[in-house]
Amino acid sequence: MSRPYPQVGIAVDVKNFEGNPFHVVGEKYINAIAHGCQCYPVLLPAMGKGSQLRALTPEFDIEKIIGNLDGLFLPGSVSNVNPVLYGKTLETPDLPVDHQRDNTTLSMIKSAVNQGVPLLAVCRGFQELNVAFGGTIHQQVHEVSGYMDHREDISLEKEKQYEHAHEISIVENGVLHGLWGSTEARVNSLHGQGIDKLADGLFVEAFAADVLIEAVSVENAGSFTLGVQWHPEWGFWKDKLSGVIFSAFANAVYARFNNQHSPR
Repeated sequence: MSRPYPQVGIAVDVKNFEGNPFHVVGEKYINAIAHGCQCYPVLLPAMGKGSQLRALTPEFDIEKIIGNLDGLFLPGSVSNVNPVLYGKTLETPDLPVDHQRDNTTLSMIKSAVNQGVPLLAVCRGFQELNVAFGGTIHQQVHEVSGYMDHREDISLEKEKQYEHAHEISIVENGVLHGLWGSTEARVNSLHGQGIDKLADGLFVEAFAADVLIEAVSVENAGSFTLGVQWHPEWGFWKDKLSGVIFSAFANAVYARFNNQHSPR
């Protein structure tokens, strides 16, 4: 039976509420896929190594799960990629991690790229993309000499926190430049971590003024694959660059959907 709409998988976090783990994702990300892409959001439980669910469920084939999707979206999160996964240790014990999400998304990323499933990664997802391909992360960008503080001002109202914060320089002949048509743009900034060593196989799409990497794509990917450090899901309907990004992702998702469900 054919599906009426393309389905985009959204990676979720595991958060503790009153002593119980819950699989959650921000509604702003669901809205961006549902209304910014006109696709049906499918929340993907974080069932990787360490999940309590593993005692109750069989081993699921990630290749088949991802292959049955029309797109994969990796949203941001309060948590960070566990530094153990890129050969480091936590610089401060209060930096939040999410083992279950890490152990789920990192395998999903490679599977999506290998199968030509369109992939869009935002903030934490952007950092996951780099780690999945062998890169490393600055755990506290604001503590590294030469970089500015990319964190949001938490004293401001939420809407103000997501306003444009700085310029980015977009690299010519990249995916983002092809979509935007300019080498300059302004973006919001709400992150404490950022790319340190760029992974092999990734192409830098944009830099901040302090030369921190702001966007990447996967070289020779079989479909649309883009990761951005900022948050295009916030105000995608009014911010031009955000709209362009989600439109391009939607076009790739619909192309896969139509190809998968066209008459043979």
